[in-house]
Amino acid sequence: MDSKSLFKKAQTLMPGGVNSPLRACKYVQAEPVFIANAKGAYIWDVDGRQYIDYVHSWGPQILGHQDPAVSKAAHAAIDLGSSYGAPCYGEVALAEEIQRLIPSMEMMRMVSSGTEATMSALRLARGYTGRNKFVKFIGNYHGHADSFLAAAGSAVAATPGTPGVPEEVVKHTLLAHYNDLDAVKAHFAESGSEIACIIVEPAAGNMGLVLPNDGFLQGLRDLCTEHGAVLIFDEVITGFRLSPGGAQQRFNITPDLTTLGKIIGGGFPVGCYGGKREIMEHMAPVGGVFQAGTLSGNPVAMAAGLATLKRLQDCDYAALEARTKKLAEELTAIMTEKGQAVSLNHIASAFTMYFSDVPVTNMIESGNCNADAYATYWQQMLAQGIYLAPAGFECTFTSFVHTDEDFEKTLEAARKVTF
Repeated sequence: MDSKSLFKKAQTLMPGGVNSPLRACKYVQAEPVFIANAKGAYIWDVDGRQYIDYVHSWGPQILGHQDPAVSKAAHAAIDLGSSYGAPCYGEVALAEEIQRLIPSMEMMRMVSSGTEATMSALRLARGYTGRNKFVKFIGNYHGHADSFLAAAGSAVAATPGTPGVPEEVVKHTLLAHYNDLDAVKAHFAESGSEIACIIVEPAAGNMGLVLPNDGFLQGLRDLCTEHGAVLIFDEVITGFRLSPGGAQQRFNITPDLTTLGKIIGGGFPVGCYGGKREIMEHMAPVGGVFQAGTLSGNPVAMAAGLATLKRLQDCDYAALEARTKKLAEELTAIMTEKGQAVSLNHIASAFTMYFSDVPVTNMIESGNCNADAYATYWQQMLAQGIYLAPAGFECTFTSFVHTDEDFEKTLEAARKVTF
């Protein structure tokens, strides 16, 4: 079946024809492309069209699709069984490697998704402190657990409100704009003894890429230390992408808890949360905070994740960052020459080119971007074989397998876009 036929059939079987809202491509005024296979920096749809992939499964495929070492490890693991529901060597080996690269994670627990990691970290912070309230930032997306769906970013921005989440559930969620340290200080001045934690994307990736202002993350660290609250870095996106040690290494700020996902599974469903031993030991069966999962520590995901982290140690992060920066700046220049107002945010191997005439530092500024211009850009780039995120408030991800030729083809496609 071709993409159009598949989408038509899918709409009879799944809400909106998709299993995650953003995939419906409503923001870019299009229908989704159904993918048949992927390898390296490329994906192919069911109609046989090839695309240069800048989504890479929303970030985890930093080594590209079907990296030989990762595929070999996954195949070897699945030959031994797809799931045990019991402890296995792989989860210990992956945890040891994560701890070596991110020393703040003295203990950790594997789960099956980033959402599961963040919801568990929040429960742990509440159980550890005996407090209920927590601070989150408008536009930061921490998965779809009820408590987080207050002013979340990403595809939630497409939904008018969030039906199904009782008001009582989010009454303990204290909101502040990203990069607004004074708003966070005000929450602590009013409710400091009741705040269990701050959870933050250290570099936001779900209202496009938004970087922390100087002093913002350190200010959060200081507030948590002063008031006995837990600082949680949601590094599901930034972990092992911003640097081999994630955002906390890049920005030199140590959180109390960290959540991971995406890259640590090598393309398989996975999540992890961890941090200070004294906090993690409040988890059952050692402590009283409960969390469990049949597929946690899945042996195939563990093997793929371990192979990924070991491969990354031989990769040149600085070179990829320089190449990504050059690509992003040249794309921005091309759009500017076409009369479009564009603002660029970039770090490491991720960037967002906002169709906006102001720098984007929070969700309000991200939401004010020209969505129609991005839709035009996306549609014409797709038609030329360039696969970008189907919304202007998402990241463009490069990988270690993108070539200079891929980048030049991307720039040539951008030069042909008309508005």
